[in-house]
Amino acid sequence: MHPPARPLIAAAALLAGSFASAAAGTVSKPNLLFIVGDDMGYADVGFHGCKDIPTPHLDALAASGMRFTNGYVSGPYCSPTRAGLLTGRYQTRFGHEFNPAGTNGLPLGEKTIADRLKAAGYATGLVGKWHLGAQPAMHPQQRGFSEFFGFLGGAHSYFNVAGMLRGTEQIQELDYTTDAFGREACAFIERHREHPWFLYLAFNAVHTPMDATSDRLKKFAAIEDPRRRSYAAMMSAMDDAIGRVIERVAATGQTARTLVIFISDNGGPTMPGVTVNASRNTPLRGSKRTTLEGGIRVPYLVAWPGRIKPGVFAQPAIQLDLTRTALAAAGVAIAPEWKLDGVDLMPYLTGTQSGSPHDALFWRFGEQMAIRVGDYKLVRYDKNADTLTGGRNQGVTATKLYNLRDDVGESRDLAEAMPDKVKDLEARWRAWNAANVAPLWGGGGGGDNDGPEPGAAKGEKRKAKKNRG
Repeated sequence: MHPPARPLIAAAALLAGSFASAAAGTVSKPNLLFIVGDDMGYADVGFHGCKDIPTPHLDALAASGMRFTNGYVSGPYCSPTRAGLLTGRYQTRFGHEFNPAGTNGLPLGEKTIADRLKAAGYATGLVGKWHLGAQPAMHPQQRGFSEFFGFLGGAHSYFNVAGMLRGTEQIQELDYTTDAFGREACAFIERHREHPWFLYLAFNAVHTPMDATSDRLKKFAAIEDPRRRSYAAMMSAMDDAIGRVIERVAATGQTARTLVIFISDNGGPTMPGVTVNASRNTPLRGSKRTTLEGGIRVPYLVAWPGRIKPGVFAQPAIQLDLTRTALAAAGVAIAPEWKLDGVDLMPYLTGTQSGSPHDALFWRFGEQMAIRVGDYKLVRYDKNADTLTGGRNQGVTATKLYNLRDDVGESRDLAEAMPDKVKDLEARWRAWNAANVAPLWGGGGGGDNDGPEPGAAKGEKRKAKKNRG
């Protein structure tokens, strides 16, 4: 059995009186905790209105910090989003557009946030899913992480120990990955409590395979759909693990000097042609692997008691911002030659700066694209999202224009009615895309058990030509 972690709200209440006195502690630099869920549905957390899957610990984290209602990731797919998060750069800048397979992975010329924080004196650890290359030179401990516990690929059984590593060594026992990742994260936090640390906790929940423990399945016996029941059990396990991790931060007196972020790596996979996991993206349209909102808008939280007042941040932000925000909070001098694309969000979250952090946000995923400027979004997306046939490459739609303020479900195309707006946004996207490079590898090598990527061009030469345009 896996007893649930005590809700974060209760833990926070117990420790509320100590926040001010523990604000600095004996460590001057803040701890940085990045938590990433995998293939979560936008609608599958309590703070977004989910009714059939309780997520009390994530809800408490949302209540204690800033909840982003327009929080995005830079790609609709697992590995590209992680490449963007760890570098702070649009992954299309350096060719990491699709999931890697074989010898491919995060280009060795790219520095990660772990590289930069390790150089600044941080203890650095990765617990969970890597998915940025399996070659020795691409191993997490060669990319800035002093400690690693997890697996290198894009998907993994939750029960099978094969391929689960501590450092470079195969571990011998495993109960359930989500529980194990929670325990390892807690141990890292305890082990480094006297020093500033950066922990990247990357769950494989709720990515397929749909592996759940029997006790948690019983908890959701009332859910008739067996796949949704397994999904709920997997979500609950991740929520419990997050609760334990945040409670360990509190129990070791580190709450007030720990910046916590939570995102999903992309939207839930709901489209035919994608290995679905019973997630839901309501009220968004689209799925993982599409540049519709359902593929790129995600649950997005930032918490730092005493520094960030609880609230809702409605302006568009992207996961690239989290990298720059963390580096700035750590006092790392950000050099212009790093060419980071994110924005330090702290002035916006503390109220010292108003307005929107971005003039525009951009996406490119094979032949799919999107740009958001204010309330308007221009997009070309995978036709499978409309035809719902799946299983074959149908290419992408014509360019469509939506006003997300009035039409978050992207159901009313304004392109014909507003040709000047289309022309302007298309020009801005092309100017941004000129600074990108052709993908370093194609989109058919998945590497996360999801099969071919709809909408990805088939030849490297064809792909390079299309993506330059």
